[in-house]
Amino acid sequence: MLHIATNTYQVLDPWFGRQGSPVELDLGCGKGRFAMELARRHPDRLVVAADLMLGRLRRLDRRASRDGLGNLECLRANSLDLAGFQFPDNSIDRIHILCPDPWPKDRHRCKRLVTSDFLTRLARILVPGGILHMASDHPPYQETMLNVVEGLPFFEAAVDGIADIADIRTDFELMWLDQNKTVPHLAYRCCKGKEN
Repeated sequence: MLHIATNTYQVLDPWFGRQGSPVELDLGCGKGRFAMELARRHPDRLVVAADLMLGRLRRLDRRASRDGLGNLECLRANSLDLAGFQFPDNSIDRIHILCPDPWPKDRHRCKRLVTSDFLTRLARILVPGGILHMASDHPPYQETMLNVVEGLPFFEAAVDGIADIADIRTDFELMWLDQNKTVPHLAYRCCKGKEN
């Protein structure tokens, strides 16, 4: 089903009526290739595919329905609002941010999604021990992601955090791999509330 979140203050049910299932959020899901495969492989998990592009989400919703993927929900939402106030605290088990727009020009870098402010918002909605999974097809942005996340005290490297899905690729990643370019992945565990 396709859900639409508005920019008004509202708290969403991250389980969409299926309390108890682990929840995975594909933030900026694009055409949904990654979310579809994740839902196929893990029918016990709820996969929320979030994006702003309504046409893409409608097509993804039709494909998921056609393929009988009852564990995939499509959500049209702004990423900042979703992480800032629309999902409740400690509600998401794993978040995927894969090949977001790198905004490579110097004057556009302020539009990049991955910032310390945004990752702090994600830490709020991740369960303790939840996984943040990021990748970029733009090496300078990948370096920025690495620097930002490693500068935050509530994330620690988690090499095993994506072992079960390491071979699932996005459309962008497949395009770059066809050109013999690599798309490194980063995985971090949310360790908020952990005694130091």
